Amino acid sequence: MKKIIFRKLAQDCTKFFLLTIFTISMIIWVLQAVNYLDFVIEDGHGFLVYFNYTLLSFPKILSRIFPFSVFLAFAYILLKYETKNELIIFWNFGISKIKFINFFIKFSFMFVLLSLLLNTLIVPLTQDKARSFIRSSDLDFFENMLKPKQFIDIVKNLTIYYEKKTKDGNLKNIFLNDKLGENEFQITFAKTGKFQVNNKKKVLILYDGKTINNKNENFSEFEFSQTNFNIAKFNTKSITQRKTQENSTLELIQCLLILKNAQKNQDSSEAIKMFNCSLNNLENIYEELYSRLIKPFYIIFLVAISLLFILKSKIDHTFNSYKFKIYLFGFLFTIFLETSSKFISINFLQNLFISFLPFIFVFLIYLYFLNAIRKNT
Repeated sequence: MKKIIFRKLAQDCTKFFLLTIFTISMIIWVLQAVNYLDFVIEDGHGFLVYFNYTLLSFPKILSRIFPFSVFLAFAYILLKYETKNELIIFWNFGISKIKFINFFIKFSFMFVLLSLLLNTLIVPLTQDKARSFIRSSDLDFFENMLKPKQFIDIVKNLTIYYEKKTKDGNLKNIFLNDKLGENEFQITFAKTGKFQVNNKKKVLILYDGKTINNKNENFSEFEFSQTNFNIAKFNTKSITQRKTQENSTLELIQCLLILKNAQKNQDSSEAIKMFNCSLNNLENIYEELYSRLIKPFYIIFLVAISLLFILKSKIDHTFNSYKFKIYLFGFLFTIFLETSSKFISINFLQNLFISFLPFIFVFLIYLYFLNAIRKNT
């Protein structure tokens, strides 16, 4: 009978957790998708590019709200059981409160493992795919972003201007400023031009114009009757460089070991070979590993907070304020969880102490449960 009760509790908590996390995630995802429409307008990419980008960001949203969703699910189910007098039935069946707590602590490890899987494997992979998707996509909205008699600079290192556009799509009196590097640029004037797709790449074909090249203040110029200006070679202003969050967990661990070795031997040549692996980025690497490997264990403490509901009966006149305090405690602790990575530094001992915090918190609240139950018996 006890196994049936615990199985029913586990099923109810899991079902409500799935409902909670996907409902909140979908709301956040839709809001983000709406915000990303600005990129479609301002950044020169098509709607399909940013739809796929937002879709690939969905696992990251799941990982961010995962701990709080666990807390909400467990707190709601336990409160529901208390208000329907079902917890009293459990106690009458001979289930002790400490066994009840032990079951939920053990059960919470399933959610810890799911969060670890999400944080260490799925999120870095999808974030890297999302960034790669933007890097590899063409500026398919580029032509539509141009406005007559306006200097447009939606693309890095390129400014484009034209006077007017004819009915057949030709541009008149075109000006292009292509910044090739430091102290190096190319200015092109053309009487007419039009966009075409050659070998699946968008190009701007220019007619009757002149190009002026400047390299370290050495000028040269040439005239042309027709030339192709390759739009596909340019990147948008959105950040396309790979971030630390997009490195795999194994890469970050390997990098950390290499950097530790480099500090001892004063040789960072091996670290340079790895992307985002440098002593200047050491704090970000520590912070990212903490978020992926340590934060999921705080879920156990959040579950323990929800278990505070079993210590007081609904017939107690202070139950409503007690209920509010539990939800407030869970909410505030979730905020602490989100901001705790800011305490991470390049100091190894400090990071080690912060990494043990979730286990210290769980131990302390477990002692609190033992003391509270002992007083009530």
